[in-house]
Amino acid sequence: MPARSYHVETLGCPKNQVDSEKLTGRLVADGLIEASEPTDADVVVVNTCAFIDEARQESIDTILALADVRREGSRLVVTGCMAERYGDELAAELPEVDAVVGFGQSLLGPGVIATGAAPPSLSVPVLLRPRVGTAGGELVAGVPDFDLLNLPRPAASAPWAYVKIAEGCDRACGFCAIPSFRGPQRSRTPESILAEVDQLGAQEIVLVAQDLASYGRDQGVGERGLVPLVGAVAERVARVRLLYLYPSDLTDGLIDAICASGVPYFDLSLQHVSRPLMRRMRRWGDGDRFRARIDDIRRREPEAALRSNFIVGYPGETEEDHDALLRFVTDVELDWCGFFSYSDEEGTYAAGLDGAVPAALVAERLAELRETQDAITEHRRADLIGEAVDVLVDAPGVGRSHREAPEIDGIITVPDHLPVGDIVRLTVTGAAGPDLDAD
Repeated sequence: MPARSYHVETLGCPKNQVDSEKLTGRLVADGLIEASEPTDADVVVVNTCAFIDEARQESIDTILALADVRREGSRLVVTGCMAERYGDELAAELPEVDAVVGFGQSLLGPGVIATGAAPPSLSVPVLLRPRVGTAGGELVAGVPDFDLLNLPRPAASAPWAYVKIAEGCDRACGFCAIPSFRGPQRSRTPESILAEVDQLGAQEIVLVAQDLASYGRDQGVGERGLVPLVGAVAERVARVRLLYLYPSDLTDGLIDAICASGVPYFDLSLQHVSRPLMRRMRRWGDGDRFRARIDDIRRREPEAALRSNFIVGYPGETEEDHDALLRFVTDVELDWCGFFSYSDEEGTYAAGLDGAVPAALVAERLAELRETQDAITEHRRADLIGEAVDVLVDAPGVGRSHREAPEIDGIITVPDHLPVGDIVRLTVTGAAGPDLDAD
């Protein structure tokens, strides 16, 4: 009997990509092989995102598109954040799906590999939150089969890899529903993280979590956990990069550790700069505090690259608030910025706030901010022409310096003959928008 095959489609953030790689490792351990196309797979898995409306719609569109092209007799499984948050609704509204599977649940189910068809019971969605117990003598659905956070994963297929160091979040930001379905923060042990780093065999490790700077706080160590972890990873690989840093936790010690790692790249989760609006967001900080910290980073390390994301149209955002954000973006000149329209999330504090901003006004503000940042990024990239940069070759003809995070920022076009995985010193010869040429 030929080996059964799988296809995994991943949507959303880098943390979801890590989850997919770990689920892939489990499928391989169960004897499945990767299909060349989703149309050839026996098991098609969609790892969904539920962060904002656009992400949820993309997840639904992807599920329906794969349902249309999958071959007869294959199994379509939906997992990830949408499955955990909206399991009942997905199962009721998407008859095309064979199973809706929450975090830590088997993608296959009993008898699937042997028979090639899912038992009827597997079409019943898991519970939105795992529960341990029994009902009528039967094991309650939703009890995890495995610990997704600590599953092993295959060796990296690229010269870089994400490593998730914690799951969940203990914060209560007004706009964010993630704690409701990812749960409170749970940090991995340093030993398990370092073992994964060694196993991946990548030149660059990108550490991710919902709240990276709080790593170890649930274990009673806080910054004393993240700073030595960064140092330990830096001893094993050529590059270590950190994503998603809450600004209040960006301490002097953490800044020093990032700079000492050789990748002075700071991804700061700022969200806005208006002090009154930040309070409505249930967030720390304001434009003055953020500006002072950014200036301090640049004094310590002039080559530092900085990125952030901002929410536009949060309930109560006034024209004055928007102008403050626009001034901040113009004055501070971050290397990279993302701007996202506010999404009303069920169950969050912000969902009950007054002061909704009209969609047309949100679109206008987004366009103004994006146009401003595009010009900033373009001139900051052009300023690098003639500079020497150390480039990690990600693929033939494509690389990155410390200034570019993989899959998020711009790229550097390099000579095709350079070996993938090498770090080479090149000179920037040209710039086009967010991208550079180097030789």
